Amino acid sequence: MVEWTRRRFLQASALAGGALMLPGVMQAAWAAGSDKPELDTVRVGFIPLTDCAPLAIAAYKGFDKKYGFTLVPTKEASWAAVRDKLVAGELDAAHILYGLLYGLELGIAGKPKPMANLMTLNQNGQAITLSSDLAQQGVRDGEGLKRLIGQQAPGTYTFAHTFPTGTHAMWLYYWLASAGINPFDDVRTVVVPPPQMVMNMRIGNMVGFCVGEPWNARAINDRIGFTAATSQSIWPEHPEKILGTRREWVESYPHTARALVSALMEAQRWIDASPQNKQETAQLLARRAWLNTKEQYLTGRMLGEYDNGVGQRWQDAHPIRFFEDGAVSYPWHSDGMWFLTQFRRWGLLKTDPDYAAIARRINRTDVWQDAASAVGGIRAPSSPLRSSTLMDGTVWNGTDPQGYANRFAIHRTGA
Repeated sequence: MVEWTRRRFLQASALAGGALMLPGVMQAAWAAGSDKPELDTVRVGFIPLTDCAPLAIAAYKGFDKKYGFTLVPTKEASWAAVRDKLVAGELDAAHILYGLLYGLELGIAGKPKPMANLMTLNQNGQAITLSSDLAQQGVRDGEGLKRLIGQQAPGTYTFAHTFPTGTHAMWLYYWLASAGINPFDDVRTVVVPPPQMVMNMRIGNMVGFCVGEPWNARAINDRIGFTAATSQSIWPEHPEKILGTRREWVESYPHTARALVSALMEAQRWIDASPQNKQETAQLLARRAWLNTKEQYLTGRMLGEYDNGVGQRWQDAHPIRFFEDGAVSYPWHSDGMWFLTQFRRWGLLKTDPDYAAIARRINRTDVWQDAASAVGGIRAPSSPLRSSTLMDGTVWNGTDPQGYANRFAIHRTGA
């Protein structure tokens, strides 16, 4: 296991604003019991999706008890329900869409509310599904879809995502635009809760959707759709769900926040430790209390084994990840800033925000660092910014967010 060195810890502390104590001081305080969580139970909302796995494992394997509290998972019907209950204080924290949390902070996903991102729960693992009707017309990818859409009046075809500022909306818009399709002018988009995606496609309410698993695999199994793109083909190792809460909750219960993140880090590490652990996770998630589905819809894609439903199979180089030596969970500032650039691109923000300041405010690297030190064996990155290359060749590294947001040829009119 890799221990934090004094130098790396001080470096990480400086990036987070220098608000942390030295490791020896913290360890002494914890040994004295001063880090005891203020709350005995923590209510965490989730949507029944594969990427809620860290919550399920933390509760099932007792990682919550290890850190002195009881995790109470609460299943919700939609992302709007998660938003409302989180803001109202009915939930302490939630498995939540990255962009939903940022939208709340900015007042474009509901009434403005100061929010906090404590950690990233997973990377990758979402997909864009197109209907079997489109497949029968020869559509296999974005290029084929553009040709078909060009033969119809604008708005003829409807696509669904899960929340206006959510990750699935951003993946869908980015993929369509990369194929030359304007997601606001050329097609119609609607919001559908994840568990209702397959049913709505079956009855013809839309020809495509972007959602997390197991609903893309379920569409293939039910022979109503095929996987046109994975989210990791759009952005390899992209951030997806996060552990979100209200800023006031973190300030009121800092030890509980640290304990919660620690327990979920332990769960992430356990899941990714072996294929057998991922299979056991799929077995747990299939139960009624969690996803209430068949294990077969979960296991393959958790292991990176893909079948797109129209004859292509592959072992994905960027499968759903939960740990990756702790790098998955780190709340990178650049990850949050990317969603802000897309909000600007698509007219959800009318002016350029202070990208870096907003990310620093929401992404609580200080809480993550406390938790990582408690868990042990997890390095802090040397910078809160990371570099990625997306499907269209654009490089995102967080250094020029305004320039990045304004570089796209396809954007929302008036944005």
